[in-house]
Amino acid sequence: MHMTVANVMTEKVVSVTAATPFKDIAEALITGGISAVPVTDDDNHVIGMISEADLLRKEEFREEFYREGYRPPLRARLRRPKGRQKADGDTAAQLMTSPAITIHPAATAVAAARLMDAHGVKRLAVVDYNGRLQGIVSRRDLVKLFLRGDQEIAVEIRDDILGRTLWVDTDGVTVTVEGGVVTLTGWMDRRTETGVAARMAARVNGVVDVVNKLTWKQDDSKWEVG
Repeated sequence: MHMTVANVMTEKVVSVTAATPFKDIAEALITGGISAVPVTDDDNHVIGMISEADLLRKEEFREEFYREGYRPPLRARLRRPKGRQKADGDTAAQLMTSPAITIHPAATAVAAARLMDAHGVKRLAVVDYNGRLQGIVSRRDLVKLFLRGDQEIAVEIRDDILGRTLWVDTDGVTVTVEGGVVTLTGWMDRRTETGVAARMAARVNGVVDVVNKLTWKQDDSKWEVG
């Protein structure tokens, strides 16, 4: 079974409004032990996200650092004038990144990981179909998937993948899991079936890798369709 965002997200979320002042945002981050907060409107719709990096822009662009001969870092220069605008901001509305990157609770954890990677963010606001805040999912939440016990992973592969999902004879297959690495040994009727079994086992949450040692009775990989 593929884990969804709802299975791993944090439901109790610290959030701020557009009018929240700079220092209150900083306090929310520090008190909550978090690195970003969603910005919501009066109806709990997510309208943006503020991270520690957004707050640090103010320090980065302080005028006292611009002495004679000083040249800002390349990253800072590339961010201007947007970075400068955020550095001058005093409220969440002026500091936030908008629109926020969001995801639905029913989306898979894999989809969340891909979305984070595509946008270069570490967390996503989780919203319902109306855009209202439901939770937050972070990279740390996704990493927790790999903490599943070996026995739990083995049972899911034996019962769900081999026992119910694959409509072929899997009685000859043995599953062992150590440190999240799945080893499939034994036999199946056809060579293509062994590949399918290995690929489906790799999709189970918590699996680090799959070692396919399965043999087959018939090599159907080169069969031609007549």
